[in-house]
Amino acid sequence: MLVVGLTGSIATGKSSVSALLKANNVPIVDADILARKVVEPGTPALAQIVKTFGPDILFSDGTLDRKKLGSIIFSDEVKRKKLNKIVHPAVRKAMLWEVLGYWIRGHKYCVVDVPLLIEGGLWKWVGLVAVVYCSEELQLQRLMLRDSSSREDALARLNAQIPITDKVQYADIVVDNSGTKQELEENIELLIRKLEREAGWTWRLNWLIPPLGLLAAVWALVRRRLFASPKRQKKSLAT
Repeated sequence: MLVVGLTGSIATGKSSVSALLKANNVPIVDADILARKVVEPGTPALAQIVKTFGPDILFSDGTLDRKKLGSIIFSDEVKRKKLNKIVHPAVRKAMLWEVLGYWIRGHKYCVVDVPLLIEGGLWKWVGLVAVVYCSEELQLQRLMLRDSSSREDALARLNAQIPITDKVQYADIVVDNSGTKQELEENIELLIRKLEREAGWTWRLNWLIPPLGLLAAVWALVRRRLFASPKRQKKSLAT
């Protein structure tokens, strides 16, 4: 099964792309949703968080008080790293199980929606990387409109992240979201057609013969690590 990593930057429209793919029946593994699930009451991750940061980070019903936890780790890099060491492995494990679930059910490809795909190094673990792109100026305008923020505040938020132009350097596919909703929908259609072509006919053979599928997956990961370069020529869906 072809696993596609989808990412972008703030206000580029990654969530819109993910929603359109889901509306077109493309299997989606959403890292943000899983990040909430792995810290639900009764989960090992939440138990470890409580052990590390104390019971005061819980509401009275046993759910995680994200705002309080955020205030604890916001200005403390050491504590932030401790939290990441608890949450990130749990999310990755949950993502793996969802991907395996789609493969078992016979899907030829799935899309893993990960905001920090590049920053976290997960781009090395997918078959293709798709980056949702718009210009930084358009990002800025959308962010100001969305959050009713000043240009200075919006610019500060953008500058706190990896520039979208840097993320594009890792992309096998660039989904241009610089235009209208209709243009984005057309680009999504192009993306789905490309995924159908990339999956080809061998996916069925790999699915019917699991050892062959496992070998194909291992080879895809090895090829990604050995030959993938963040400086190669990009393929854009804008043209």
